[in-house]
Amino acid sequence: MIPVDKVREIISRHKLLEKELSSDKVDKKKFAKISKEYSNLNEILDNAKEYLSFDETERDLENIINDSKSDLEMKNLANAELEELKKNKKYNEKKIKLFLLPKDDADKKNAIIEIRAGTGGLEASLFASDLFKMYEKVCNKKKWILELISISKSDAGGLKELIASIKGENIYSSLKFESGVHRVQRVPETETQGRVHTSAATVAVLPEAEEVDVKIDEKDLRIDVFRSSGPGGQSVNTTDSAVRITHIPSGIVVSQQDEKSQIRNKEKGLKILRSRIYEFERQKLDEARSKERKNKIGTGDRSERIRTYNFPQGRVTDHRINLTLHKLEEFMEGEIFDEMVDSLNLRAQEDELKNLEK
Repeated sequence: MIPVDKVREIISRHKLLEKELSSDKVDKKKFAKISKEYSNLNEILDNAKEYLSFDETERDLENIINDSKSDLEMKNLANAELEELKKNKKYNEKKIKLFLLPKDDADKKNAIIEIRAGTGGLEASLFASDLFKMYEKVCNKKKWILELISISKSDAGGLKELIASIKGENIYSSLKFESGVHRVQRVPETETQGRVHTSAATVAVLPEAEEVDVKIDEKDLRIDVFRSSGPGGQSVNTTDSAVRITHIPSGIVVSQQDEKSQIRNKEKGLKILRSRIYEFERQKLDEARSKERKNKIGTGDRSERIRTYNFPQGRVTDHRINLTLHKLEEFMEGEIFDEMVDSLNLRAQEDELKNLEK
């Protein structure tokens, strides 16, 4: 049940914005902001008005049903109308609740994705590479722009670590539930006995922070420079072009050595650092909120096992929502990625709705 006052606030706020928009005194910057809010309220206005009329209509129909003077045909019509009214009320109530849910400002941001090989040696690095290829295919299908920031390869074409930025529309909201431990079960190419091995890779998705989101004071940074090293630790550059940036207040450390230029490495390093600090502050805020609210998914805990990719059985299972898709090949090709994302977003919304009702 939604408090009637909250529904009335939607209608009164809409009227107020309508009045402000028709005024000649609104400056351009404020006009754009008001227009956006007004447009959002327009989407829910009819539902809000209809919701307020439900109780009165429900009482009228119940009076007809309980009135001994009403004939049978009239009562049957009232009963049918009452059932339809209850369905509409439930639909409107859910839609208004979803509208009232707190909006995550980060949802519309671009994202930084970090993929690292976990337990499982060489097989883990090969799986990390497969995960990156999957996300790369998703980006291609959605026409998102993926840019590599840094990459560390292992033997046999695997990945030790990869960091990339992804740009497009509502990127973070589409990828935020990918953070966590991804486990794979399959027979490695090097396995001669046909035994299934289990290994893992971790994924971290951060909203890409802009300078306006995070102000970094130069005095809070310690910047060390060193020579870039390749596989096996051998030097790949004769100058100190690699950069290690430490944010002293948070203890967050970022190293960058992919570019030959120290300046470019510093720029890339600061980009990653800014996003990590932004996420660090967001998590502190979420922890404070989560003392009262508990969501089943979306904790963003990188140590949480979130998904299993079972190749012998051709299935992918998300453990947070107990969803299994027996279409592993299509999933790895990025074909049905949205099916998983939509299910995760739906569960997150349902959890938020339950919290709203408490």
